[in-house]
Amino acid sequence: TFSGTLNNYRWNTTGITVLDISFLYTPSDIYFDSNDTLYIVDESNQVIVKLLKNASTATRIAGLVLSAGSNASQFSTPQGVYVDSKGSLYVTDYYNNRVQKFVNGSTLGITMSGINSSAGAALNQFNGLRYFAVDATETYMYFTDPGNNRIMSYQMNSTTGTTGQLVAGGAGAGNTNTQLNSPWGIYYLPTISNYLYITNWGGHSVMRWIPGASSGQFIAGTSGSNATSLSSPTGIRLDSFLKMFIVDSVNSRVQMFCYNNQTATTIAGNGTAGNSATQLSGPRSLAFDSSMNLYVSDTANRRIQKFVKL
Repeated sequence: TFSGTLNNYRWNTTGITVLDISFLYTPSDIYFDSNDTLYIVDESNQVIVKLLKNASTATRIAGLVLSAGSNASQFSTPQGVYVDSKGSLYVTDYYNNRVQKFVNGSTLGITMSGINSSAGAALNQFNGLRYFAVDATETYMYFTDPGNNRIMSYQMNSTTGTTGQLVAGGAGAGNTNTQLNSPWGIYYLPTISNYLYITNWGGHSVMRWIPGASSGQFIAGTSGSNATSLSSPTGIRLDSFLKMFIVDSVNSRVQMFCYNNQTATTIAGNGTAGNSATQLSGPRSLAFDSSMNLYVSDTANRRIQKFVKL
């Protein structure tokens, strides 16, 4: 749970590189467990690595380096990552159209949802997978299914071929309130809000959507680069005040939207792609450690940047 009041939300805008190209090639999603261990998807290296608190060296925990494939030890462009309270690792496996679960440190994945290497629009299939959210009780997972422009939910005990539930979108790609447009990031905080919060990568917007409702609401973004705009947003997190933190990927910045406010504050990056300590380049995901320090997967710079909370 994030603590803090509205007026003390500031971060140092000069980032510290905690991992660089010597460990990463294309970092995508990042996730912190309760021990402040950071899990990182390295998309083009086809692996998941972890970084222990205060460590300087990352360790590969799943996938085979530079070996894309569809067997139980491989990925084909992994995307999202999560670790449950029992220590099991979950990874969305984009081109294999499946979600892999690794139990108790195993390096052999079990397909939790989707059908291996089978893209489609049936309720037991995906057409690509990006990021996902988990409810607080670890009963359901919610996956962005961008090729089908929808969000699917599955019980955490699902297995390959299990039918999921369509909970948002699925009415073709579009920017109406009944459609999603290549959804990428998702966040769910059911103890605070009944809504799923979804980044529309193709629609340059953020929507909120009650699971199972026939329509959602636009809450932020139009295409552009000013304080009310987004360009291909990817990762998203919310805090207990319903402040949204959005990775504004093409604008190479992280935007903070206070509740019910459509004008954002830039908290990391300066809106121009670059590799200095105050810049980002094509970032994908963000996460907060237990001290509310901000971490960003600075994808095109092949590094993880830490922005210290002030």
